[in-house]
Amino acid sequence: MTSFVFAPLPQPSVAISGMAERFPVRRVFCVGRNYAAHAREMGKDPDREPPFFFTKPADAVCDAGGVIPYPPLTEDLHFEMELVVAIGRGGADISPDAAESHIWGYGAGIDLTRRDLQKMAKEMGRPWDWAKGFDRSAPVSPLVPAARIGHPTTGRITLSVNDEVRQDADLADQIWPVRDVVSLCSTSVTLAPGDLIFTGTPAGVGAIRPGDRLKGMIEGVADIAIEIGPRA
Repeated sequence: MTSFVFAPLPQPSVAISGMAERFPVRRVFCVGRNYAAHAREMGKDPDREPPFFFTKPADAVCDAGGVIPYPPLTEDLHFEMELVVAIGRGGADISPDAAESHIWGYGAGIDLTRRDLQKMAKEMGRPWDWAKGFDRSAPVSPLVPAARIGHPTTGRITLSVNDEVRQDADLADQIWPVRDVVSLCSTSVTLAPGDLIFTGTPAGVGAIRPGDRLKGMIEGVADIAIEIGPRA
């Protein structure tokens, strides 16, 4: 029997809509610039080149619905509303046609980003980890099994701050649809049950401050809400 020098930390997990069981999180992959309008607002060409991926630690994931402290080391915290894919069957070199058979379910997530740190990292040619992978930087709604809702390819995706709509698009606006995202991710790493994939954000991202209330919706999938608390 394996022993450890201290008790292992709790398994990161996400709630499941209508179920007492939780979805254990293994790894978190995120797709950058998967909506053309968002690529343009970030100063990039939205041509359909292969998407790039970055990661967040599994324990950056937290349940939505609560208060998330404003993180340290930033004066420019941004929101990015995203469809989240939950992998239920692993594999490598998954074809787009087979991708849906590897998906357990879907949810709504907010990729919180320390934009000033990201900008600095880009300018200095450094990794984005400090900008993207901080504590509680990946709030996720309760997941909904694909067996219940199917595999959404269209549907409105929105996010409001203090009841003002800031992001409003459609899943059909994705440059690379979910089936392609799963396939491309699996060519680089072997996906496994418990992996989450944040599939990119529409245009309209912006700064938030302590006290701001965020509410997001993905039509036919899930709602998400968080509040930004005082600085951690």
